[in-house]
Amino acid sequence: MTNYNSNDNRFDGRCFLEDVEIKLQKRLEEIGQSLSDGQKEIDNMQEYYWENYTEMDEYGYEDYDNQQALLHQVNANNEKLQLKHRFEKMLDAPFFGRVDFMYDGDDEPEPFYIGIGNFAEKNGMQPLIYDWRAPVSSLFYDYDKGPASYEAPAGRLDGEILSKWQFKIQNGELVYAFESDTKIDDDILKKELGTNSDVKLKNIVRTIQKEQNAIIRNTKDRILVIQGAAGSGKTSIALHRIAYLLYHERDTLKSSNILILSPNSVFADYISHILPELGEENIREMSFDLYAYKELRKGVAADCEDRYDQLERRMKFPDESAQNRFDWKQSKDFIGEIEGFLAILEDRLMEFKEIEFRGMTLTEEDLIQLFYYKFTETPLLKRMDAVKDYFIDSWETLKGRNISEDDQEMLQMKFDKMYTTKDIYTIYNWMLDDCGCDLLPEVPYEKRKLPYEDVFPMLYLKYRLSGGNSTHKNIKHLVIDEMQDYSYLQYTILESLFHCRMTILGDRAQTLDTKQQDVLRFLPKLLGREIRTIEIKKSYRNTLEIARYAEKVSGVSDLELLDRHGKEVVEKTFNTDTELLDELVCRLKCPGDFETAALITTTEEEAFDLSRLLKLRGINVSYVDRNSSAFKKGLTVTTFYLAKGLEFDQVFALRGAKENPLKNQAEYICATRALHELYVYEIADSLSK
Repeated sequence: MTNYNSNDNRFDGRCFLEDVEIKLQKRLEEIGQSLSDGQKEIDNMQEYYWENYTEMDEYGYEDYDNQQALLHQVNANNEKLQLKHRFEKMLDAPFFGRVDFMYDGDDEPEPFYIGIGNFAEKNGMQPLIYDWRAPVSSLFYDYDKGPASYEAPAGRLDGEILSKWQFKIQNGELVYAFESDTKIDDDILKKELGTNSDVKLKNIVRTIQKEQNAIIRNTKDRILVIQGAAGSGKTSIALHRIAYLLYHERDTLKSSNILILSPNSVFADYISHILPELGEENIREMSFDLYAYKELRKGVAADCEDRYDQLERRMKFPDESAQNRFDWKQSKDFIGEIEGFLAILEDRLMEFKEIEFRGMTLTEEDLIQLFYYKFTETPLLKRMDAVKDYFIDSWETLKGRNISEDDQEMLQMKFDKMYTTKDIYTIYNWMLDDCGCDLLPEVPYEKRKLPYEDVFPMLYLKYRLSGGNSTHKNIKHLVIDEMQDYSYLQYTILESLFHCRMTILGDRAQTLDTKQQDVLRFLPKLLGREIRTIEIKKSYRNTLEIARYAEKVSGVSDLELLDRHGKEVVEKTFNTDTELLDELVCRLKCPGDFETAALITTTEEEAFDLSRLLKLRGINVSYVDRNSSAFKKGLTVTTFYLAKGLEFDQVFALRGAKENPLKNQAEYICATRALHELYVYEIADSLSK
């Protein structure tokens, strides 16, 4: 490895940087002027339209032409604005790598500089900097010095890498440069990972490893499952893969075609900047739990218990029978119970009665024939609507006129009365009764609150009876994070909603259960055999001291760890809450050079109480609960289940009560959040509880 030397004539990176910055500034000035001219054109078009629209031709051709011209100019300005934002970002760090590649048959190598986006002096000219997703950039990520190749649009190009450089540029200034035989030397990687944590997930384009690059550039596998250890960068890899696919398939895939299922709003905020940093528009994100709640509020129940309520109850009041019931209701076996119930529901639900309307009759036999044979593929609670529409179409065809809206409403009521009930909540109670389960309270809609264990069974039943939600048909790629926390039932519902490519990622060791769930046992059969599974065993986040401690807690010991050392983990037991609070105040008043710290508790009550007490002691605290939507610098106080996916420079972990069934899981998740320092605290009282 060679350090940068300003007197080294072999290296022209600094001169190239200065040249690129000048040209970037020039392009920005040109784009700024073009934007200004474009806005004037838009203003002129709008002014012309409002002055002349009353005199435009009666057929609307001129009006249409003016609107199309205006739309074209607005779109052109938007594209220029996006380009302006990308070039402004590139000014801070135009490139981070360089490969000198000599094509077979050539006498001189060609230097390729690599950055977060393409940049050429003029449109159509050869790029001065290549996008990290461009085919030629794979040379930087996949090869050492020596023979190499890459797949260009015209085919494979072979040659030899003569040298590779890695740069760090901040605020337009060269911080360091290395010539290296490998893509990322451990010294560089440790320097990058040894910096302080931020309130935003870091993009990893400068430090992508070869095995990570293979995942990011994978375009062949329809469903890619990434099983990655805590700190392996799996979420970053998934987001960079999305950025790569948007670049690689830009003619068919847009940001609006992608959806991320994330665990909570704080995590969504934590990752929200990655795609814009990489030159792409942000993509939609949602929590599957919140999606289910919204779906069930449409006529089923006014409220639903939160998943975190269920977790909190389990920790405070451990009940093995209640947990077994919960697990059963999320299982394949319970889906079988629902399907068995549905097979005999029709006879219980239906009471057919002859329909007569202005000279046209549907006999009970006719209704049975239509219901059971013609519309058998239509969901049960929608089937009578199909029969009604068939009847109305037949009457209107026969009579040659339309049925009025009032008559249609009257017919709707007649057809609906053939159902004993259309209330899915009531029907679900029938099923619970058949299974020998406790029933949900028989109360009006506005007083219904579903226990969490019944949320997804109820959603499954609703979709089987009424059909699934079709609002996500435009989704072409689904990203599922924390895959180990989804049940068989939830995956079954997702499979029915999304018939698209998927990137699924998680870590079985970070389950929110006492037992690790290996979803790979059933995913191939459930989602189809087109699944590629990749396991990442290298962890980059923690120091060796913290990683070894986490290994002891979890029993996971086959990980590859980056050789980055730090302070030993501190374990300490206190006799009283006051002693613990004194220790925390002492530590937190002198945070050192760290930008982020977290006090992570097991339960929500502990987090709330400690955040309040710390504030009273003059400590600036950001309390994160299930309703929070942002992750801030400084000290965060939260629970282990809301801290999943986040990372902090310092972590102060409070062990839970001995009888808490999730005690070990909480401690493992807390430990793996810490980048540099980990303090594990315990109150003696909790040992005897």
